[in-house]
Amino acid sequence: MGFFLETLFGGLMVGMLYALVALGFVLIFKASGVFNFAQGAMVLFAALAMARFSEWFPQWFHFESKVLANVLGFIAAALCMVAVAWAVERFALRRLVNQEGITLLMATLGIANVLDGGGQLIFGSATYKIDIGMPKDPMLVLENVFEGGLLLNKEDLYAAVAAAALVALLTLFFQKTRTGRALRAVADDHQAAQSIGIPLGRIWVIVWSVGGLVALVAGIIWGSKLGVQYSISLVALKAFPVVILGGLTSVPGAILGGLIIGVGEKLSEIYLGPYVGGGIENWFAYVLALAVLLIRPQGLFGDKIIDRV
Repeated sequence: MGFFLETLFGGLMVGMLYALVALGFVLIFKASGVFNFAQGAMVLFAALAMARFSEWFPQWFHFESKVLANVLGFIAAALCMVAVAWAVERFALRRLVNQEGITLLMATLGIANVLDGGGQLIFGSATYKIDIGMPKDPMLVLENVFEGGLLLNKEDLYAAVAAAALVALLTLFFQKTRTGRALRAVADDHQAAQSIGIPLGRIWVIVWSVGGLVALVAGIIWGSKLGVQYSISLVALKAFPVVILGGLTSVPGAILGGLIIGVGEKLSEIYLGPYVGGGIENWFAYVLALAVLLIRPQGLFGDKIIDRV
């Protein structure tokens, strides 16, 4: 039971990080009605900005405080993501208002390539380190309940708590604020939202800025764990099945989908992997997403769209 719970908790913590990346997809889809294939590139761009600015500021201003370097690096990276959001709205989305969904989808693919190449051109293409002081050593808990206790990774635990807090704040933002309601209105119908005075351009800048900040937090966490390198953008691939499972329009669905996939891939790898040669963790999420598409295409919590003719 102790080993099972260790695996379960590990899956929940990883699943929370998947949910954080998936949240970026959901936020932008809710406000623009398009699946943002640039989210992985945004994670990479934000992580590169954070890593490089936290390295450059001490060199530029001659100080040694790591905390100050990280704070300034975070602020600079956040401003970069707001600038990216403004540029996306100004040079891409503004010209594509009320276009077909496939047009906006292709635009996000172009944005992804620009961010991938531009990020490495500006910040470099080596592997960089983000050190925000998260402990790497494991800890033992429930020693009095299970023999030997449960071994948990502190870094994963702290990252999961930070991700959960951000997800909770964004959920409240969407449900309780006037701007959040405006975002949902824009997602339902661009033209109707404009007709009642909602400024579409400003709303898109806001939602892409929020998506950029989510990408920044995800990039910091994954960069702290794995190092900042080009492959970090591939982490977003795990968010695809998460949003398919939870539903493209549901913030709670992104959370639950991430937890289900995180736990499912860990348990299946441990308990089924030895019987099939291993590697289940790499494809479990995609097989589950395919099964959901066949049975319930809108996901567990997604809105079912009915077209009347």
